Amino acid sequence: MPDLPSRNATTLDSATARFKDKFRRSGELCAEGSRFVPGGYSRHSLTFGPHAIFVDHGQGARLYTVEGHELLDFHNNFSCSVLGHNHPRIRDALLEYVPKGFSFGNPMPHEHRLAQILCERVEACERVIFSCSASESCLSAVRIARANTGKNRIAKFEGGYHGLGDEFMLSLHPFTALFPGPAHRPVPVPNTAGIPSHVRDSVVILPQNDLESCARILHDHAADTACLIMELMTSAGGAIVLDREFVRGIRELTRKLGIVMIIDETVTLRSHYHGLQGEYGVVPDLVVMGKTIGGGLPIGAVGGRAQYFEMGETGQVYHSGTHHGHPLATIAGAACMEVLDEATCARMNRQGDRIRKELSEWAAARNYPFHCYGIGSHLGYEFTDRPGRVYRSCRDMLAYSDEEHMQTFAFEMANRGIFPMYRGLVALSEPMTDADIDTFISTARDIVEEILA
Repeated sequence: MPDLPSRNATTLDSATARFKDKFRRSGELCAEGSRFVPGGYSRHSLTFGPHAIFVDHGQGARLYTVEGHELLDFHNNFSCSVLGHNHPRIRDALLEYVPKGFSFGNPMPHEHRLAQILCERVEACERVIFSCSASESCLSAVRIARANTGKNRIAKFEGGYHGLGDEFMLSLHPFTALFPGPAHRPVPVPNTAGIPSHVRDSVVILPQNDLESCARILHDHAADTACLIMELMTSAGGAIVLDREFVRGIRELTRKLGIVMIIDETVTLRSHYHGLQGEYGVVPDLVVMGKTIGGGLPIGAVGGRAQYFEMGETGQVYHSGTHHGHPLATIAGAACMEVLDEATCARMNRQGDRIRKELSEWAAARNYPFHCYGIGSHLGYEFTDRPGRVYRSCRDMLAYSDEEHMQTFAFEMANRGIFPMYRGLVALSEPMTDADIDTFISTARDIVEEILA
């Protein structure tokens, strides 16, 4: 491992050089794998600066890389691994059932158990259907909404990520070219090549935390808008927290205009025992879930009021896939959710609150343009243009974030044994101790001072 930099020496160039040296074998594997897998791996989001960090194994709150380095994992597969790695309850549940076989053209009762857990926890859920990913479940939720309303368009927010579906890959990441039009009336722009031009006409884009503009846009398009899909705290587009009164206003608007409200809790279900919607006190029509509900195995779900699933029961809305309700995913998911009880959620949220409070107050006391925010055990951090800056939309992030400092911080955290998400996010896990939180806070402070001094 290279020597730690002296004070006042941390720049993007120096952090990148140390990263490439420390994770040299990962870079080599990336290059070697590119002969067979474009880019070296099938998830573009795994790129962490120069390349992804390849992992040998994980245990508890730690990852062990192919180079032999130990990393305290504040990434947790983009918040998915809420119980950390190789948790005994999940491992034991899988080992019990693997000898029985693990892929059938028949259902197994574990699917019912996981569905029951979700219906008991999330007020909006009276019925649940499963798929293999939250991306698929977002597609299913939209299909259900269209079938039940007879309308075609969908509405989504700037900065909202809802998977790989063509209609969701619009106005996502806060890049200048992708956020055109005035803030009060955004224009849909694809985030990737390969989106048919007609798709833009089927999506209404909304601004975050601007109820007046949202009301005007939704009124204009209500006659043909089937649903509105939203995250209460965004993730892929940067951790923007929506105001509670704004969300309640959106709930009233959608109810009044006959638009199905879908809350995407793929990431935020971990933020409260009843999902983040429980913290907000808002009950949507449909809920998309994923990540944590599979205990680390691939899964997605759509839940909601029973009335929205009646067309599926009569065969009018088709929902099926080879691995939907997969026994191993539902077994692991049920075990994970049983461990993630109310007390565990509360403890992890207290740890998240401590990180957010201590780092933000520390930075404010020194007049540093650094801020930590978010809800529960999934947090965001930003280097801003000035102390005290509060982001209310992804456009604020675009306008005021210091991207070079953000990259430097992320690379240097990895260099010093802590693995955050590259895009300004961290996610806690159940096995983390108070000492792990101490380590994160002290390391973050050191790096911030070295970047800003």
